Amino acid sequence: MTRKRLPIELELQNLQRQSFDYFLHETNPGNGLVVDKTAPDWPASIAATGLALAAYPVGVERGFMSRVAAVARTLTTLRFFWNSPQGVEPDATGYRGFYYHFLDMQTGQRAWLCELSTIDSAFLLAGALTAGRYFDADTLHEQEIRTLANALYERADWQWAQNGGATVTHGWKPESGFLAYRWEGYDEALLLYILGLGSPTHPLPESAYLAWASTYRWEHCYGFDYLYAGPLFTHQLSHIWIDFRGIQDAFMRTKGIDYFENSRRATYVQRQYGQENPLKFAHYGEHCWGLTASEGPGPNVLTVAGVERQFFDYVGRGVPYGPDDGTIAPWAVAASLPFAPEIVLPALDYCIHDLKLTESNRYGLKASFNPTYPANSSNPHGWVSQWHFGLNEGPTILMLENYRSGLLWRLMRTCPCVVNGLQRAGFTGGWL
Repeated sequence: MTRKRLPIELELQNLQRQSFDYFLHETNPGNGLVVDKTAPDWPASIAATGLALAAYPVGVERGFMSRVAAVARTLTTLRFFWNSPQGVEPDATGYRGFYYHFLDMQTGQRAWLCELSTIDSAFLLAGALTAGRYFDADTLHEQEIRTLANALYERADWQWAQNGGATVTHGWKPESGFLAYRWEGYDEALLLYILGLGSPTHPLPESAYLAWASTYRWEHCYGFDYLYAGPLFTHQLSHIWIDFRGIQDAFMRTKGIDYFENSRRATYVQRQYGQENPLKFAHYGEHCWGLTASEGPGPNVLTVAGVERQFFDYVGRGVPYGPDDGTIAPWAVAASLPFAPEIVLPALDYCIHDLKLTESNRYGLKASFNPTYPANSSNPHGWVSQWHFGLNEGPTILMLENYRSGLLWRLMRTCPCVVNGLQRAGFTGGWL
């Protein structure tokens, strides 16, 4: 039976609610940690946990959970991170105010010998700051949320994370020290640098932002001039928290646009790539696009319809230079809704009604699918991911809310450290 098309507000409400259920059901109530992926025995992701902290206010506003329940969840999470071990021990939870990328769901200790992640810590802290702005009642519990959110943010030692360099490192391991990679080139680290600049305790120098921006790539693709980053998520994640409409740093002033307009153009580049489909993958088109960091059917190489194709597992797929193996991530389309609703809404309608990517699904849209891959199933869309990811559900909920009400943007426009970080990065104009 074909599902009846609902008015767009109801469709968005349903998609938000379905996605929000991930945080209701895939969280350890004892410590607030959110599982990274619904696969068996998978660890928590601190980025997914930060997205959950930002999503609970949406849940309250939309009637998905009570304020009392949201306060309890938020407090449990913030208390865990404040009280968990910080140190050089390899099984600690964090160090220098930053946290390990993956944590054991039960104990909260470092999982998989992973890195202390600066970017994932930034998402966690942004979620905490969101909670601190939203829960503003004069009650003991909501006062404690505000106190812990600020304390967690102020503990992060951004200067240490530079390791003596101009830019910020990707992370650190107790066994080997700082990672070789640094946050350079336009990407989701826009949020990281603004939070680092805004810190009242261990701030980044203004030179760090200038060093980062000096590594940008301005390109012309499919008729659009824009600041290039291939995967769609890199044009979205910082915008969950910060309203870049009408404010510009020095780089954007020279280009005559802002980062919001840049993400709009990147969204159009994605659609144009889908329409032109240079590698001739199945289903790509006007309403079927969205390349980002996502799970795929690989890794393997197969000959499909006489063409040798390389398929990847989890990788940052991008436009227009790849990698591209025919895998589409519908959540990345949803998270672009504020930038270009005129092309995103028809694409969402196609995903929901034509491709039926929310049917028999606990948590909204399927994470990813690949119609080109010869899956051993009767599914008409080829390979479809069997898992859900917190990093997909969070941006879906939050960017839909920014489109519908601007809630996250309004909250963070009143956050002193965000305002200070933007100003120290050289942003002027608009709401600033």
